[in-house]
Amino acid sequence: MATRELMYREALREAIDEEMAANPTVFIIGEGIAERGGSYKVTEGLLAKYGPKRVRDTPIAEAGMIGVGVGAAIAGARPIVEILYVDFAMLGMDMIVNQAAKFRLMTGGDGRVPFIMRTQGGTGGGVAAQHSQSLEALFYHIPGLRVVMPSTPADAKGLLKYALRQEDPVMFLEHKHLYMTKGPVPDGEHVVPFGVGDIKREGSDVTVIAWSNMIPRTLEAAEALAAEGINVEVIDPRTLVPLDRDMIIRSVLKTRRCVIVQEANRRGGVASDIASIIQEECFYEMDAPVEIVAGMDIPVPFNLTLEKASVPQKEDVVAAVKRVLHLQSLAAAAE
Repeated sequence: MATRELMYREALREAIDEEMAANPTVFIIGEGIAERGGSYKVTEGLLAKYGPKRVRDTPIAEAGMIGVGVGAAIAGARPIVEILYVDFAMLGMDMIVNQAAKFRLMTGGDGRVPFIMRTQGGTGGGVAAQHSQSLEALFYHIPGLRVVMPSTPADAKGLLKYALRQEDPVMFLEHKHLYMTKGPVPDGEHVVPFGVGDIKREGSDVTVIAWSNMIPRTLEAAEALAAEGINVEVIDPRTLVPLDRDMIIRSVLKTRRCVIVQEANRRGGVASDIASIIQEECFYEMDAPVEIVAGMDIPVPFNLTLEKASVPQKEDVVAAVKRVLHLQSLAAAAE
């Protein structure tokens, strides 16, 4: 299939544009997304094409925006609500957790909430603790929500198009460091279904599971390890809910070792839940305990050096892989 090189933000824009053209019930609201084209320029040009009724700037009022989106979805529209930082989604958690996530079940399956919250999180640029969190575990914990975290332009486009055709609320979590990254995106119709992970790099010695901005960091670690003769398989679930358990189990049973990498702080994180799944399904086949590489259990520091130290880096992944291969313990014994 023919492909084009697109930025992550361009791939998102293309998905929104195509779905708005195909379905007049799709609209987008958010802070600065119309006139300015969004802080990360994802919605640039959409106002001129679709007009202010379908591409609308809002006040700085996240609770109101999310409430409008959930209500519009229940009424039959397909809203995209862009929240500038995932940290600010906390202002609308009642609508997300107690309304959107539960409406379908509480109506006996008759109600639908095709609501998408697009937002970005993670560290980068020293924007401090209230603008740098990775909060996927909060949404992952809530039944009724879909949680999507694409790491590449192709996945960003395909997953967003799929999300805009679903009937359940979707937390579409992007990363501030990914918007300017480039990658191949298939020409024509490109849709990636939920619950289907992707093997970003095939390997045989260790499985490394990561998502979002930890994928490029993990791939860098895998290349460094390859130079030492260590063959790492990198897998990306792409969606945390639903989670591609089968892909994870197949890979771990093949390599018999696993490292899980998340930018979010470790306590109560998604990585711990994935580790519990591996424990249940693969325990007797494992050659080493599952390693988790995660952010520190602290608010993200403002200082750039401390911010970097608070979340996993390439070197942390390399060290974890060597631990599950028992290479570090052997090196220490040799000394």
